[in-house]
Parts: sequence; C-alpha cells; structure tokens
Amino acid sequence: MVDTGGEAKQEYVAGLFSRITGRYDLMNDLMTGGLHRIWKARTVRLATQGLSGKALDVAGGTGDLGMALARRPGIKHTVVLDLLPGMIAKARSKSAAAGLSENVTCMLGDALDLPFPDASFACCTAGFSLRNMPGAGGIQKALQEMVRVVRPGGRVAVLELTPMARGGLSGVLRWYFHHVVPLMGSVVAGDRAAYTYLPQSVDRFVEAGALADMFNDAGLAQVGYRVMGFGSVAVHWGDKP
Repeated sequence: MVDTGGEAKQEYVAGLFSRITGRYDLMNDLMTGGLHRIWKARTVRLATQGLSGKALDVAGGTGDLGMALARRPGIKHTVVLDLLPGMIAKARSKSAAAGLSENVTCMLGDALDLPFPDASFACCTAGFSLRNMPGAGGIQKALQEMVRVVRPGGRVAVLELTPMARGGLSGVLRWYFHHVVPLMGSVVAGDRAAYTYLPQSVDRFVEAGALADMFNDAGLAQVGYRVMGFGSVAVHWGDKP
C-alpha cells in the first residue's frame, strides 16, 4: 500500500488514475455488475431532493454523477471538478455526447481547496473519492470545503466504498475485491497495481458510522447514511444549517 502521507499519496493516486482513465468506466461496470449506476442515482436523488439551483460534483472523475445531477428537476447547472486533466477531458466528452454541454461545466480543481465562493451551490456530491484524499486530515478537509461552498439549507452527499466484514457475504465480497478485481484490472485495464490499491484503500477507510460522525464534525445537520451493495458501499448525506 502506498505511503499515506499527504503529498506522496496525492502524487501516487494522481498517477494511478491518470493511467486508467481510458478503462475507468468499463472497469466500474465490470467490477460492480453495473450496480454503481444504481448507487449513483440514489446518491443524486438524496443530494437534490427538495432543492433548486446549481450543483457541484467534487473529484468528479469521468462525470457520471455530474451528468445525473444536471438531469435532476430544479438543478439549473452542474460543475464537475477533478484534479486530473484526463478525467476532465473524458467528462467533457461524455457530457457533449449526452447533449449536456450547456448544462455541465467540467473544470480542473482541487477538492481540498475548492475555487468557489462560500454558499455557491445548492448541493455538492462526491463519488468514490473521499478515501483517496491525502494526509490524515484530507477527508475532513474535503468535507469542510464541500460544506463551505454549499448554501445554508443545501446538502452534501457522498457515495463511497466502505470497509467490509471478513465473514458472511461481506467476507465473500472482500475476497472478490482483493483477489478477482486486481486480476480483472490486469487483464482489462492493463494495470494490476491500480486495482490492487482499490481494495487496500477501502480497508484503510473509515467505517460508515465514523464517516457520519465526520459529517457532523464538518457542521452538517440531519446526517444520515445507507449501506448498500451487501455492505460494500454507503451513501452519506447531511444538510447545512
């Protein structure tokens, strides 16, 4: 597993995702049997329910959550922000192909230092990215930045893999992530290391309950979460007072 120090991890993760951009969407479909699309749709519904205005997707990768946000009633415009030029280029291409170029802006930016004024968005999402934040305080800093740019009454929603139990069905899924996914990554994406990092990063991530506590610590209210995928993934949400 890569050193979890801030700059070292950030550089490692950036290089890793830059290498797999071309196969990123295909691997997500293969690894989850397409279930990631259902999880993302649930996250977007929770993020936008009862809200109107602009939306932000942080560390948005190839743009799935951002495009889903743009299609929601009441959402006037969506910004997809990511640190990697390759991901942003892919997100921009997908948005154009979906006829959403006027509704989605794709731009470079750092989740730990969002380039927006306070209270700029009705809602903010992040999908499968919090565990990649650098340094011991990276997760909390990313959450604080998301809360900062959401207006009072707005909402933050995060979709993330969660550490899996070693027994029962969760144990089977854990074995799958640690043994089958790296092999799949080697064959399909040509990068076993990237998909070896994936299960290791999940093992080192905070439990769902602890992440909910971090939402509270970041200043969010009415915090809740739902575990899905037989204990492999969770969506968290909270409102800004």
